Amino acid sequence: MTFSSSLLFASRILFPKTGKKSNVRRSLLGALVCIGISLVPLIVVLVVSNGMIKGITERMIGLSSSHLQLVLYPGSEYSQTAENLQSLSSSVKLYEPSVKNIWPELQGIGLASSKKGRFGSSIRAVQSDIFEKNESFKNLFEVLDGNTDLSSKNSCVLGKKLAENLEVKAGDTVRLITTKENSSGKTVPKITLLKVSGIVSSGYQELDALWFFVSLENGFNLISSSSTTAVLGIETEDAFSVNLEKAYRSLSPLLLNCGHLYRWSDLNTSQYENFASTKIMLLFIMMLIVLVASVNISSALVMLVMERKKEIAILKSLGGTSRGISLSFIITGSVTGFFGVLFGLPLGLLFSLNFSRVMNFIEALVNSFAKIFYFLSEGSLSNYVTVHLLDEAFYLQNIPITIPVKEVALISLATILLSLLVSLLPAIKAGKEKPIETLRKI
Repeated sequence: MTFSSSLLFASRILFPKTGKKSNVRRSLLGALVCIGISLVPLIVVLVVSNGMIKGITERMIGLSSSHLQLVLYPGSEYSQTAENLQSLSSSVKLYEPSVKNIWPELQGIGLASSKKGRFGSSIRAVQSDIFEKNESFKNLFEVLDGNTDLSSKNSCVLGKKLAENLEVKAGDTVRLITTKENSSGKTVPKITLLKVSGIVSSGYQELDALWFFVSLENGFNLISSSSTTAVLGIETEDAFSVNLEKAYRSLSPLLLNCGHLYRWSDLNTSQYENFASTKIMLLFIMMLIVLVASVNISSALVMLVMERKKEIAILKSLGGTSRGISLSFIITGSVTGFFGVLFGLPLGLLFSLNFSRVMNFIEALVNSFAKIFYFLSEGSLSNYVTVHLLDEAFYLQNIPITIPVKEVALISLATILLSLLVSLLPAIKAGKEKPIETLRKI
């Protein structure tokens, strides 16, 4: 029995010429639909998790750790004035050609205070023009109120969450409470009045919830040198390029006496590994759903073998081989899986590309039902809290959606191979059918 004969028999199974209705063909169609539907959440999880990880990682690197970060030793001469930091930055840039930009910064902690309350804040003293000249700051920060001008001595820029906690807006005045050493060497509080120039958000609240930006020059006056960390954020052409490692190895000996040099991956290891492991776990769970859906093909083929016993017996009587019969049913199962992929893949991509709209619709639907239930139980909506399915405290506010073509192709191929594997057992059983026993019952 040739391959073409097996292919012809498989086509007759899938697309019979007779108009006779078959419950088994309906089962195959149901298996096809199940595989397609199971692929939808798998594709959505893949695309959305990739976008989420990419967006968060981009913000961690561009807005926080930079590609490389030099943490200066406490008491280093370079961390005493803004001019010394700038001088060190220029030296590093001249030494290593692959360095694109260097952004000096002072980091410390303080207590931000307004008429509404007090909240701890992470002070970042940066160059006054960083929001205009740093591409990451320019593209990843959204200015919600006011502007990002830090040129004035007493101006500051707050993160969205901190501004909400303090209940301030652009133009308001806040008090920043830090520490300083008096003439006798004792640490005492220092209170500085600052005007809020603007309020910004990176779209990822967990990262920028406590950020309090001031100018670099002002930072040396606000924060005690004993409680600050001076850093240089070093940018190369690409944070994921091999040139980053070359720059790290080149600069490490040069900066050994200045401070510790870290890669962005060293500073964000736990978060990055957490994202990767969560993505793998979600994909594994989704693949289990596809596996369960594929079992429908196996059960449909078992029923199909029982329905086609007569044809199998006739083919074997005419010289058909067990291997050829089995191959026909393997082709039938694989083609069913293939058409399931053709059905589910575009649907999954469509949902992924419109993920925000779909989530907004589901969120509105959930809130509508929740309001009805809350009103019936409480009699009023005055204390109702809106349900957010993707709370910006834990997720990106706007998830960048890009289609990972290679991974999508791999999942599609894996689904077809899975369909082939679950077809093996019923196909082998079909090949072992004994024609004599079947023909006797006709």
